Amino acid sequence: MILWFFMDKLLLIVYPGNMFSGISIYCSDPIWCRILSELNATIADCTETAAVNFDELGIEPPITPLELKSEILNASDIGRQLHQIFGHPVSLPHIQGRIVVLLHKSGGLTSGDLRHALGYAPDVATHSIDTAIYQLRKLFGREFIKNQNGVYRLGKI
Repeated sequence: MILWFFMDKLLLIVYPGNMFSGISIYCSDPIWCRILSELNATIADCTETAAVNFDELGIEPPITPLELKSEILNASDIGRQLHQIFGHPVSLPHIQGRIVVLLHKSGGLTSGDLRHALGYAPDVATHSIDTAIYQLRKLFGREFIKNQNGVYRLGKI
């Protein structure tokens, strides 16, 4: 349970502590950042690397935890975002879907930025992302994801 004063109003939130575990959220409001962080969301530094831009959701208190969770989970729905990008339903494994969405939203990311956006430390040696990119290229063609001067970009969709 968490008790907040928000704009001179009392805001009481009863929640499970891991409500937004694994979801990267951008928010410019420091109070909402703290609330979301306490709900175990990862607070992103910029909108391009976040799964959800909280500012665009237009959420105002009072809001129940269930309503808040529903809004954020709907906004972070990879399947819906992939449908918007491709123009038809596409089913991909989670990491591949996140890569496509992140590259589409950002216009391009370096390997380190992509690793960071996916929750890895930029300097960690892992082949998960390289393998996911390889699989995406195998599925959609070599020109689907381009690497130009160290920056990954979506190519031909």
